[in-house]
Amino acid sequence: MAHSSSTIGPFGTRHVTLEAHLDAYLEHLRRERQVSVHTLDGYRRDLGKLLAFCEAEGLSDWAALNTRSLRRLIARLHAQGLASRSLARLLSATRGLYQYLLREGLCRHDPAAGLSPPKRERRLPRTLDADRSAQLLDGAVEDDFIARRDQAMLELFYSSGLRLSELVGLDLDGLDLPAGLVRVRGKGNKTRELPVGSMARQALEQWLPLRKLAGPSDGAVFISQQGRRLGPRAVQLRVRQAGVRELGQHLHPHMLRHSFASHMLESSQDLRAVQELLGHADIATTQIYTHLDFQHLATVYDQAHPRAKRKGGSE
Repeated sequence: MAHSSSTIGPFGTRHVTLEAHLDAYLEHLRRERQVSVHTLDGYRRDLGKLLAFCEAEGLSDWAALNTRSLRRLIARLHAQGLASRSLARLLSATRGLYQYLLREGLCRHDPAAGLSPPKRERRLPRTLDADRSAQLLDGAVEDDFIARRDQAMLELFYSSGLRLSELVGLDLDGLDLPAGLVRVRGKGNKTRELPVGSMARQALEQWLPLRKLAGPSDGAVFISQQGRRLGPRAVQLRVRQAGVRELGQHLHPHMLRHSFASHMLESSQDLRAVQELLGHADIATTQIYTHLDFQHLATVYDQAHPRAKRKGGSE
């Protein structure tokens, strides 16, 4: 394949045709699309990787890059440890470049069309085991405004698997303590009704009379001493402080929701029911807790089975 001459540019020594078209595209983004300096730098870095690859492959213009070669680049970068999110950004930048080249009549195909990055490994959520959950919730509670409120919040998070936004948005008319139910508005403005366990019900019954004394400004269940609805940051802070005080560890509201889901699944093995309780639109989102359940089972197996030990030592 014949090569065009090279020159020194911002990317180093590159093929003139490749770099000239890339420079023109970046200038198009700056002038016509008016992207931010930060975004432009990101495009320059990502497309710099693509440019270096084309040069290493001996390609003299962008039209010579095909899908197979681009797939090979993505696989190589993935093997080198580049995160799936970064690979997705590189493919997005490549599509943007080729849309420009197609529009300018400089190319007839987009090698990134139909390509997707390797699926991101899903990080398993951190949870408390049942003993740690009990340690958090079973300590002595002072009979005052803040202590009773915080205990009711912690119990409700763990009892019903609420999201932070659901707890913050909860109003009195969403509580039916005699029936042991709470009605929350979740993602997509969808309402669902959830059971409230006896310990959470008791904590709420001890909190609500103190709430009334603060002169609430609206129907919020959880309020400050000034009577205003607690915001997400305030709730996160109180949960974090409880984690440090009772467990000596970092704790956040979603960890209590994850713990609720994991413990429910361990006990019931009913994935559909847990999906409904959590308000997940897609059961694939709930299935992550099956991995947590398997991890628990595998740990029990490793500790209990006489021939299970697989790490170090002589059998």
